[in-house]
Amino acid sequence: MKLTVIGGTGRIGSQVVQKLTAAGHSAVPAAPSTGVDLITGAGLDQALDGADVVIDLANSPTFDEASLEFFRTSVQNLLTAGEAAGVRHQVVLSIVGVDQVPQLDYYRAKTLQEDLLRQGPTPYSIVRATQFFEFMDAVLSWTADGDTVRLPATRLQPMAAADVVDAVVEVSTGTPQRRGPGRLRAGRTRQDHAGRAAGQPDRTVVTDDTAGTFAAVTGDVLIAGPDAHLASTHYRDWLRKAH
Repeated sequence: MKLTVIGGTGRIGSQVVQKLTAAGHSAVPAAPSTGVDLITGAGLDQALDGADVVIDLANSPTFDEASLEFFRTSVQNLLTAGEAAGVRHQVVLSIVGVDQVPQLDYYRAKTLQEDLLRQGPTPYSIVRATQFFEFMDAVLSWTADGDTVRLPATRLQPMAAADVVDAVVEVSTGTPQRRGPGRLRAGRTRQDHAGRAAGQPDRTVVTDDTAGTFAAVTGDVLIAGPDAHLASTHYRDWLRKAH
């Protein structure tokens, strides 16, 4: 099977390419560095030539309102080029609860991406993942001051990027699902993550419902429901290896 991996040189994309190749598939990474421009469409026809599946792992260069136009244009270009190339399955990596947080520009942009895919001409699958363990240090840095971290009471259930890769590979090599399965590992609350995420268990955590991006999120919308597929990596085990 030939699969074109859009964003195939990034954190998730490069691992997806490696996994697919190891499994005997023809995996083609497509990114600006390989001559593919999702916005102008340059290089797309060549990258999708002969592809059975397109895996869209590209990310907007910004997380503000401009991300809406990025996903609108990139998805339309991918669907048009994919239909012309005879692609049989379009796969997108999205976020658990993305359609429940319209107050965040980036989440609205990802919701638009999903909607355009659903309206497109090609059978599709949407893989919704929770936040990555690998992003927790960055999240903490937004509201850290010395040994104190301010965090909202928003609940998260992060997962390992490697488990996201496995989910993307599994879905991409299967039958189009025409839906978005949540994939996550039920983890600790974010407050418990705070001291441990950077290997600094003595950090003081202060609950502040105005702190950071996720302060805009209410309830448990970022936690997948009871039908979610659980990943295998526990946060404590990932931390042990990472630090």
